Amino acid sequence: MKEVYRTIYCSSIDERVIGEEVIVSGWAQNIRDHGGVLFLDLRDETDILQVVSNDDSIFKGLSKESVIRVKGTIRSRSEETVNTKIKTGKVELLIDELEIISKSKNVLPFDILSSKSVREDVRLKYRYLDMRNGLVKDKIKLRSKLLHYIRNKMYDLDFIEVQTPILTASSPEGARDFVVPSRLFKGKFYALPQAPQIYKELLMVGGIGKYFQIAPCFRDEDARSDRTLEFYQLDLEMSFVSEEDVLKIGEDIFYDIFTKFGNREVSSKPFKRIKYMDSMEMYGTDKPDLRNPLIIKDASSILKDSTFKPFKDSIIKVIVVDDIGDKSNSWFNEIVDYASEIGMPGIGYITLLSDGSLKGPIDKFLSDEERKNLINKFDMKTNSVMFFIANKRMDIARKYAGLIRTKLGLKCDLICKSKYEFCIINDFPLFSWDYDKRKWEFCHNPFSLPHKKYNKDKTEDIESILAYQYDFVCNGNEMASGAIRNYDLDSLLDGFKVVGYSEKEVKTKFKSIFTAFKYGCPPHGGMAPGIDRILMLLTDEDNLREVQAFPTSSSGADLMMGSPSEISNNQLRELGIEFKN
Repeated sequence: MKEVYRTIYCSSIDERVIGEEVIVSGWAQNIRDHGGVLFLDLRDETDILQVVSNDDSIFKGLSKESVIRVKGTIRSRSEETVNTKIKTGKVELLIDELEIISKSKNVLPFDILSSKSVREDVRLKYRYLDMRNGLVKDKIKLRSKLLHYIRNKMYDLDFIEVQTPILTASSPEGARDFVVPSRLFKGKFYALPQAPQIYKELLMVGGIGKYFQIAPCFRDEDARSDRTLEFYQLDLEMSFVSEEDVLKIGEDIFYDIFTKFGNREVSSKPFKRIKYMDSMEMYGTDKPDLRNPLIIKDASSILKDSTFKPFKDSIIKVIVVDDIGDKSNSWFNEIVDYASEIGMPGIGYITLLSDGSLKGPIDKFLSDEERKNLINKFDMKTNSVMFFIANKRMDIARKYAGLIRTKLGLKCDLICKSKYEFCIINDFPLFSWDYDKRKWEFCHNPFSLPHKKYNKDKTEDIESILAYQYDFVCNGNEMASGAIRNYDLDSLLDGFKVVGYSEKEVKTKFKSIFTAFKYGCPPHGGMAPGIDRILMLLTDEDNLREVQAFPTSSSGADLMMGSPSEISNNQLRELGIEFKN
């Protein structure tokens, strides 16, 4: 056979090339012996082609997943052997020659076609085998198409693509930095960027009025299903814009992406706007799944004099679900068990009966007036069930209520799974109180513009100050965060002082910002849609790692490359690093 490795892809083989001689290269996926007639499934990056031989010696020595090159003639399959599941299913190749280019010498750690059912740690250790599975490879291809589409869209909107540095300075932006020791500046460290936050603001100072990039971000945090150590975002920033300008750009980006690549109905534009405090009150979260129709209500005023001990001096949230009063005790016990799993001391519930009375574990603790007010204010109907969530702290009561709302939505099959339901959460508080640390923290982004000036020494001002911050949310997932930036240096300093940074610390940590802004800084704002989360929703995956080519494991280890790994003593000496017990 001539030194030609491929003259045609599998996907281009159909009835149009019947009778032609072709050369095809790929992997030997499967070999079957049907009593004198041998069949080989040859797979390349585009599809699978059935190869046929009447000579049982031609496949001798061939092992599964070896790389091969075959030459032969395309012919029609018999009607009863047509395979409609593949593009080449109406034809097959009658083989003349076969060459093993690279033999698979080892026993495969798992079957390629069923790799999705294999334990994740094994899949990631042999990721190059895992991605031979078409279901895995299709996600990598989709990612390529998505990035191509996004780039073209941003160019069409007159944005300029700029790559910002990967080695940068450590900054207190919320998450832990990955740090890189410097050989030339011993005792000093670079940091990998959590996001290009400072660089994109400096680009605005530099007159790059509409910037974007597909930016890698690094955060040394515990991995979870929707967060990995390294991820990518569409980072964009614009000068001389209002919040609404940025939100409209974001709406266009998300609507167009999910309309083109998704398989569900997409929210119409403009997306629903929900203020942060309203979202926390109604849904118990700042990333609500609006496909779930359940709304959290507050019953604290009605039950303020309740004799039921868990309600005393508590914030009391309620959720009413219609038409479930006839569910079994075991059904309700599952809700009680779930409440215990998430840390709640318990959950109460009552059912409205046809005669207007209530039944349930806490009914005996309610007065007639309380029963009447609960039924009327929260519009209970016959067979409705009201669930009670109580806690001394407002933030915890909301959190638990949000989790119970989600559980009930799923358990009662209330969530419409044929939609991409978008909303925008805005008017975030600039600060939030950290009960564990007993101090103020930034609620979202420290560089966000507050709605008004505030007195940092007055607690009531700190609690009430809102910022021009916003999140795009879809089906309960945070898809993008953004803000209009604070370009007032005095206001920035005041904000950092509230969370415990001295003026000297801030000016040292953010020297570039505090220097650059003194030379004239335009009003600016932007956002950062998460590429991995977009892909996760488009592919109906529950795990971010499924849409990345070479993800780390849930523990943060790269099982394929063996990182993190130890380095030699010579390398440590060059870096001026010494380990001490």
